[in-house]
Amino acid sequence: MQRCLLSSPPTSNCAALRLHPSLMPKAMRSTSAFVPLFKMFFSHSPPVATKNDGMSVRDGKSSGFSFRRFHRHWKKLKGVAALKGDKAAPFESPASTSLLNSAKPDSTSNSLVNTANPDSTSTSLVINAKPESKASLKKKKQSRSKNKKEQVSSTVVSEETPVAKSSKTSSLVGTSNISKKNGQRLKQTSEKISTGNLLTEAPDGSASTKKQSKKNSTGSGRKRQPVADVHEPVQKQVQKNISQREKPLKQLYPPTAKSVMVVESVTKAKVIQGYLGDMFEVLPSYGHVRDLAARSGSVRPDDDFSMVWEVPSAAWTHLKSIKVALSGAENLVLASDPDREGEAIAWHIIEMLQQQDALGENVTVARVVFHEITEASIKSALQMPREIDVNLVHAYLARRALDYLIGFNISPLLWRKLPGCQSAGRVQSAALSLICDRETEIDEFKPLEYWSIEVRFEEPNSFPAHLTHFNSKKLGQFSISSDTEAKDVQQKINIENFKVINSKRNTMRRNPPAPYITSTLQQDAANKLNFPATYTMKLAQKLYEGIQLSDGKATGLITYSRTDGLHISDEAVKDIRSLVMERYGSRFTPENACKYYKKVKNAQEAHEAIRPTNIRRLPSMLVGALDEDSLKLYTLIWSRTMACQMEPSILEQIQLETGNCDESIIFRSSCSRVEFLGYQSAYQDVESGTIRFKDNEASHNAEAFGILSSLKKGDQLCIGEVEIKQHHTQAPPRYSEGSLVKKLEELGIGRPSTYASTLKVLQDRNYVTVKSRVLYPEFRGRMVSAFLSHHFSEVTDYSFTADMETELDNVSVGLTEWKGLLRDYWTRFSSYCSRAESVHIHQVEKMLEKTFRDFLFASLPNKSRTCPSCMEGTLIFKVSRFGAGYFIGCNQHPKCKYIAKTLYGDEEEEESPQKSNTVEEPKLLGLNPGSNEKVLLKNGPYGYYVQLGEDRTGYLPKRSSVSHIKNVDTITLEDALELLRYPVTLGEHPKDGHPVILKLAKIGFSVRHRRTTASVPKSMKPKDVTLEKALDLLSSKDVRRSGRPRNKPKVEEAIESSNVVN
Repeated sequence: MQRCLLSSPPTSNCAALRLHPSLMPKAMRSTSAFVPLFKMFFSHSPPVATKNDGMSVRDGKSSGFSFRRFHRHWKKLKGVAALKGDKAAPFESPASTSLLNSAKPDSTSNSLVNTANPDSTSTSLVINAKPESKASLKKKKQSRSKNKKEQVSSTVVSEETPVAKSSKTSSLVGTSNISKKNGQRLKQTSEKISTGNLLTEAPDGSASTKKQSKKNSTGSGRKRQPVADVHEPVQKQVQKNISQREKPLKQLYPPTAKSVMVVESVTKAKVIQGYLGDMFEVLPSYGHVRDLAARSGSVRPDDDFSMVWEVPSAAWTHLKSIKVALSGAENLVLASDPDREGEAIAWHIIEMLQQQDALGENVTVARVVFHEITEASIKSALQMPREIDVNLVHAYLARRALDYLIGFNISPLLWRKLPGCQSAGRVQSAALSLICDRETEIDEFKPLEYWSIEVRFEEPNSFPAHLTHFNSKKLGQFSISSDTEAKDVQQKINIENFKVINSKRNTMRRNPPAPYITSTLQQDAANKLNFPATYTMKLAQKLYEGIQLSDGKATGLITYSRTDGLHISDEAVKDIRSLVMERYGSRFTPENACKYYKKVKNAQEAHEAIRPTNIRRLPSMLVGALDEDSLKLYTLIWSRTMACQMEPSILEQIQLETGNCDESIIFRSSCSRVEFLGYQSAYQDVESGTIRFKDNEASHNAEAFGILSSLKKGDQLCIGEVEIKQHHTQAPPRYSEGSLVKKLEELGIGRPSTYASTLKVLQDRNYVTVKSRVLYPEFRGRMVSAFLSHHFSEVTDYSFTADMETELDNVSVGLTEWKGLLRDYWTRFSSYCSRAESVHIHQVEKMLEKTFRDFLFASLPNKSRTCPSCMEGTLIFKVSRFGAGYFIGCNQHPKCKYIAKTLYGDEEEEESPQKSNTVEEPKLLGLNPGSNEKVLLKNGPYGYYVQLGEDRTGYLPKRSSVSHIKNVDTITLEDALELLRYPVTLGEHPKDGHPVILKLAKIGFSVRHRRTTASVPKSMKPKDVTLEKALDLLSSKDVRRSGRPRNKPKVEEAIESSNVVN
């Protein structure tokens, strides 16, 4: 078995080289046998349970990771024995990858050896190891110490562009192939190249090679199958895996040896460190220690979806701190967040530490999860360590690769077809489509007129009522559709006498709301506190990580805020019910605890709902410890948590019907009052007074209810004023952040934990703007959505995006093989990309013009698209060849260069938001007395300007900017002619004879002599600027010089070159 561990990166700078597969030694072009995921540092094999694989099982579920003690020199080769068909034995080696920093020089195979530099970019291609004979491995071990210092340097010719130095480290993830039968050996093919070969930087900038022995083994491979397709029953597989497991991980608390715990943030690390004492060292990882390289080709479908990972320079510092802390420690505890992202962070940390050989033979690695940062929760989690869940890691990899493939294939198309449109993503595109589709509905909406009739009965008491029946027919919304009809009904009502014909009473129960999950917290914070989703999650994370209380203790205030689960632990429910009993009494406490089982579509892991970690920590106790907004959010969560374990509120409703003698005309009046507050008491609690609740403003009128209750059937009523009201149907409202999150959740698009970042990206890309908490799509965003809907229908299809989430969830529970999912999607998606690449930009222009015809041309004078300049062409929508602009211009270009309107997205909106749809024609100021040419005021991409003469082929008219004039409507013909005079030559400079010029720039007037420019003070009129005054301005200190001094660069270059030589 080959072994690959990257030693701690040195500090030397070096340039990265890549080795093309065709130049790779044949011994390295091998497939590898399947081993558990954690044992192959960068191999992403699907979790298929075979007879002799070493997968661990906990609670009847295969975890795919088996954390044992990591043996530095891999003296036990049980994994190899299992792969060769020997007796099944659990794997005890940490990985099956090739050793780079030492190899036998007289071996027959070659491997590339380099060291990574944390301060430079190193690209590593990790090879998928194959089992080797015991004799070969034994020889390698014996020669390791002898040959550590020997290196054979050779120049590697790469067919790819070398990677430039930067502050990141990247590695190419390869994949392992699953053997078809456990008893067979894998056949090493010298022709097929594995995607996981290793190439990193050498300190001298060249790639070093070492020889390795070639070893052939027989075997056959098979295609990867979903876990559900494994022939053996799942229960039998689980039993076999259980029999292969070593002893379960021991409890980590109370501590018996030094342990290193890794969490994401500094705040969380400080709080937890205070709970665990000196036997634990809690360190932050600051989030992910690596991510996909932000460049094209980081996910390679042709190489079985291998991935290139990138390690930021800052992450090397954090990894080094963890590595140093592990010296002398026996346990590494990975305590990242309890979700897929947290599982992935833990997996990345293991991979990087294994590369640096930081996990010694006595180090035990364990994963712990907790949903709240309290002392009891942390210690309880340490008593139940587990392994990494391979299914969650696979789900993360699938989601990450899928989002990358969509983004990095669509975005370049957008850059070429729609300049200025920066990116498109999977969930981002679906969310943008929702916003743009709603805008299209609003544009196409045509309001309908309808009328309603209300009366006020005066005696014995005044109360309102509305008309429900007329001429013995029940009225619908559009039954009265005109003013004439409404007045006819009004006249007939005025001549009738009315009495009470019916009175109904009923009781309605309003159940308490479910506890908060991520999406509902974002919605309520947006509706009640006016908090954007991003800000809400920021505050929630702060409350989760914990603060220091007045007594000096630090603790988390709420449970984990990224959750889809509605479950609350039994202990917490008991505490909530106890507090409800104390504050409100037994009548408000239900007999049995309220349990909520409703789950959102595609709900993730069964996490706890968002709740306070200690319900008895009242909001009033945190005044001074929390800022105002954090306290409001905590109060919102506290009130909701209390309410969810209280009795329903009871409303009593009364409905009164009044009519004429034959009951052909009927009016209805209704009212309600709260008979029992129930859970609403929590919202009216003094602790909830810091925020405004809609439940406090429930529409009940005790006086009106008493009036309606006093009336009985047959009582005569005196009709008062009859009022007719005109109404028009309203277009569907635009989305707010809260309503969009709710819609995305209903459709099953994306994850609630990603909604905030999705909305932020849409705003950062200038696709959407927020005005008064309402989301408005920019025209740029509408173009992107139309382009994607036309050429990538799956990306914007709501049901497809939701179904993809379901498939990704199936990966997380082991029902779907992640690479198979990617392969199926990529086959379809790549065909979309191929077709979209062949689309000419003129076709895109025509598609957009057809889609947004009304928006683009509705404001043209007289609805005519005839070019007003040449009177022959037609105004069409065009994409600018330069910059990121769009415009409406004449189709006779270049014969006619008329531009009716320039569209520049957010820039145009900021300058004139009210005139975004107005096409401005050139304003004729008059005729030039000397040449009889037209003097026009025009608006261009850089602002307003005046022009002498019209645009003609081969003729460039004289122009002058008027951007320095605030109100362009005040510009007259005389002003324009005066501005068109410039630039004016004032005379020659007395020293060199070069002209001194007075010119008009965008910022105002200035004088120029050769490379020197001086601004004319605003207090000085241009007519008053003479040659003498211009020379004074040019000799002052406030001058600007353009260009580069002659000969100076050569001197600097000579100095630099001499320094290099020295």
